[in-house]
Amino acid sequence: MAKLSIGGQAVIEGVMMRGPKDVAVAVRKADGSIDVDVRPVNSISDRYPILKKPLLRGVVSLVESLVMGMKALSYSAQVSGEEDEQMDDKEMALTMLVSVALAVGLFIAIPTWSMRYLQQWTNSSLVLNLLEGLLRMGIFLVYIAAISSMEDIQRVFKYHGAEHKTIFTYEAGLPLTVENVRKFPRLHPRCGTNFLMIVMLISIFIFAFLGWPNLVERILSRILLMPVVAGISYELIRFAGKNNDKPWVHRMIMPGLLLQKLTTREPDDEMIEVAIASVKAVLPEEELQKVELKVPDAIALKAPAIAEAVPVVSCEEKTC
Repeated sequence: MAKLSIGGQAVIEGVMMRGPKDVAVAVRKADGSIDVDVRPVNSISDRYPILKKPLLRGVVSLVESLVMGMKALSYSAQVSGEEDEQMDDKEMALTMLVSVALAVGLFIAIPTWSMRYLQQWTNSSLVLNLLEGLLRMGIFLVYIAAISSMEDIQRVFKYHGAEHKTIFTYEAGLPLTVENVRKFPRLHPRCGTNFLMIVMLISIFIFAFLGWPNLVERILSRILLMPVVAGISYELIRFAGKNNDKPWVHRMIMPGLLLQKLTTREPDDEMIEVAIASVKAVLPEEELQKVELKVPDAIALKAPAIAEAVPVVSCEEKTC
């Protein structure tokens, strides 16, 4: 029987995991216990089924992942003790707007503006667009390499590795134990890093045929076409995830897998325990019965679906 499609991201001292119906954030607290917060997935595509169609579902998934990821980061910072309190909705919206503005400036405005220095060498719009895309790729790789050298980010990347290894274990149909998880690789074909790499490559191809209008029109055209790029990239990632056993597919996603060598690190056993708790929290009851539940005694589970399946040491009132 095919396994459910689950995925997530690393957060501060933890892992966020999204399943078919729930999203869970598991965080290692300062006292060593694991806090697991589980909430239902309220996707707009459930209300508007047309958004589940190919290409459209990629855009919806990207936006919802950004929102859930930001909320998970805020929650994990508060639970792990990095922040005193969570951001409210206004602070969250402002943070996302600033983040998007910075991304547009760094990966769109600066590369296309920089091409003015190369126009004296060529007037070919195709060449200028391709060179702009290569510069964008270069900035992206330098950015990833730079943040990967930061100590705090390296811990997040270890949790990223734990997330991948745990998903691999579940997809292989093995019991979710630290011993089993540790054996799997940390590079996963459906990783968001792969998605970003494919976005970069697809954008180079699409933007190459847009001509070379003025700077404002170039920036606007790239912003307006990003949903198209994201939709195509999402479909490619889904295809790669289902067909990774095919050699040519594996070669196609190799750049993204290589980039994961920067964005993931080998986790320790305590990080794997957190990832396991996050995965188990989003599995439906029938799936929970198929995996061997060996949750550390320190875990404080706050999800009714798993509260009945494992021994619970403590449960906070706000979600029980």
